[in-house]
Amino acid sequence: MSRAAIEQLLYTMDEAFEGNREHSLIANLGSLTDEDWAWLPAGGVRSIFQIIEHVGECKYVYENHAFGDGSMRWDRPGSIPAITISARPAVIIDWLREGHRRLALSAASLGDDGELLAPRPANWGERHETRWLLNVLLQHDLYHGGEINHIRALRQGNDRWEHPTSTYHIGKGERP
Repeated sequence: MSRAAIEQLLYTMDEAFEGNREHSLIANLGSLTDEDWAWLPAGGVRSIFQIIEHVGECKYVYENHAFGDGSMRWDRPGSIPAITISARPAVIIDWLREGHRRLALSAASLGDDGELLAPRPANWGERHETRWLLNVLLQHDLYHGGEINHIRALRQGNDRWEHPTSTYHIGKGERP
């Protein structure tokens, strides 16, 4: 049986995490200052660090439940590799990369595309197809990468489109 779907999924996971230099999660961390990590926008309750901590913990926990012994749990302090806001940004990013590395290695260990359809345990007790679990984490990187980009832009005062006079109107399909 083929591994084409596995290889495509691995490629897309890596692009969402770090490969795409504009949209990936790691790319959105590249323009942060040290002060940006803990800043909260008016009315906000999550800092960039807290979002990254969440994303990283999900990588570790989902991988551990889907491919490992399921021992990592949010209600078991110390069971998930931890990071703190006092760590240097490079250390935080290395911790995040390690979570992604573990996930990618587990996905790469699948024998053939048929294993993507195999149900695996999720950390909340349900079972889902392997492809569904991996896709959730891929989308998670992109979603939170965009969220981080917006928080960073608010903090740095550059939250604007490259072309502010765009005449594109949603729903009308008109492009400049």
